[in-house]
Amino acid sequence: TLLRDGFILVFNQPKLDIVKTAEALVAAGISNMEVTCRIPAPLEAMRRLRAAMPEFVIGAASLVDSPAFLDRYAQANADDPIPSVEQVVDAGVDYLVSAGAFRSETYDRFGDRLIFMPGCGTVSEIATQFSLGANLVKVFPASQLGGVKFVKGVDAPLHKFVPFVPTGGTNAENIPDYIAAGVLVVGGSFSAVDPNAIAHAEAGDYTDLTAELTRLKALVDTHRAAAHPSVDWTTATTQQVADATGRCFNL
Repeated sequence: TLLRDGFILVFNQPKLDIVKTAEALVAAGISNMEVTCRIPAPLEAMRRLRAAMPEFVIGAASLVDSPAFLDRYAQANADDPIPSVEQVVDAGVDYLVSAGAFRSETYDRFGDRLIFMPGCGTVSEIATQFSLGANLVKVFPASQLGGVKFVKGVDAPLHKFVPFVPTGGTNAENIPDYIAAGVLVVGGSFSAVDPNAIAHAEAGDYTDLTAELTRLKALVDTHRAAAHPSVDWTTATTQQVADATGRCFNL
């Protein structure tokens, strides 16, 4: 699904209805969404979305895979603790996203049924997480790391083998450049969307948001088709995408 969609929206707008936002994505041809644990009551949001849309692909983001960190954070923020990996899995998510590393124990426990997307910012981090079983590697924060130049810089020494998902500062202007640099899936927050569309959605009208997401999906589709003319993104299996692009998804 992530490869077919080519775009992952980071849901970080608690004023929007999470189900209606997912419905806008589906109307735009996108069947997944990344729900950040930085919104209030993220587990409740994930459970509500799973119950309302059983076939929709849900990611849990802003995970911190460190029991000691989570314990100390919870002691200081008892009313709003960060969910653990186990808790988001119980909430019914399909893929796991972090700004940093996942532990080897987490890969061992959940790697056979969930997609892992750790956040990495160096060649060593990328190689280590990929060797543990990362399926996609989140380049985050992409713009602060150098954007397209960073992706090109780390891709070459890693032999263009690892599939990257740049997130942070991606927009309609730089998405074509990321795809030209070898990126197959782009992560984006609402900063890539017209603020007026967000305001209208907050007021209950998701028409403009659907149009904005449709525009982003078409942009991704157009440039991926140009970069990989042999791939039919609507029907290709993960293995067929791997064969055509040279990227390994650790499946």
